[in-house]
Amino acid sequence: MRGQHVTYACGAALGFLGDLIAADPRRGHPVAAFGRAAAAAERGLWRDHRGYGAVHTVLCAGGAAAGAALLQRAVRGPAHRPCPVRTAAGTALTAAAVWAVLGGTSLGREARAVGGALAAGDLTAARERLPHLCGRDPQALDEPQMARAVVESVAENTSDAVVGALVWGALGGVPGLVAFRAVNTLDAMVGHKSPRYRRFGWVAARLDDVAGWPGARLTAALTVLAGPDRRGALRAWRADGGAHPSPNAGPVEASFAGALGVRLGGTLTYGGRVEHRAVLNGGARQAEVPDIERAVRLSRRVNVLALTVTVAGRFAVGAARSAAARRTAGSRMMTTGRRPGR
Repeated sequence: MRGQHVTYACGAALGFLGDLIAADPRRGHPVAAFGRAAAAAERGLWRDHRGYGAVHTVLCAGGAAAGAALLQRAVRGPAHRPCPVRTAAGTALTAAAVWAVLGGTSLGREARAVGGALAAGDLTAARERLPHLCGRDPQALDEPQMARAVVESVAENTSDAVVGALVWGALGGVPGLVAFRAVNTLDAMVGHKSPRYRRFGWVAARLDDVAGWPGARLTAALTVLAGPDRRGALRAWRADGGAHPSPNAGPVEASFAGALGVRLGGTLTYGGRVEHRAVLNGGARQAEVPDIERAVRLSRRVNVLALTVTVAGRFAVGAARSAAARRTAGSRMMTTGRRPGR
């Protein structure tokens, strides 16, 4: 069992490093391939009905997780026959999965691209780049509103693109990593409140809320720990985290707002639809262009801490289970009067 934890830890660290170095390729990314497959399944299954949406979610997310589980089982082999080749293969598989599901470096790259265009006074370029981060209408945003949108996107995607995946990887290995990314991708594709997806995407959206819950809380906690204003981050999280319409984006965006000393939330526009959201950390100043770089740096610190915490947590849980198993075995031997080896 300990060997499996070591394999995961090494693979997770290598995959994290791979994302830092290589980020997401422009073509041939596994998540993009999953998206194309999910879109093809949607074309065949779509009905304005929650049941068909549930079938679509189970088929896509469940199929991806099942495939990952079979692959991990094939690589791992029998638990009682450890093999250096299988251990290396397991490490490589974990590293590849972690690299594929993480998006922290690409997130920072896109945020800095928008920030760079804004700093240069090129609103046109910034508006062209913003859709790479979020689905807001860029033409309706001025410079401060775009800065706010980028900071909010960095905060939310720190949880969705990195921390949440690491949490489920620590809990479920490669299948956990793949399942989380599949659910999160489906939510991005069909989890909208548009006429087409209000019913069909309902299951995907609710499942994403459940899957993202632990990662969002860990992200908020690590933001408090890593942020430049710890008290402000904790205060904003506690005061405003529940005011956001998303149960997971709220704690993350509020803690980022408090940590950076800026005001987030408020009115925004999605697809021509105006939403009036609660203001997060309302007593602070509005977000400015330099806050984009500060948010990216904070996100990077949170990501590193998340890798450390999730790997350490996996080892701690494994050690606790092993100790419990030894105590149970000892109790049985005392009850039966047997000694080991007899």
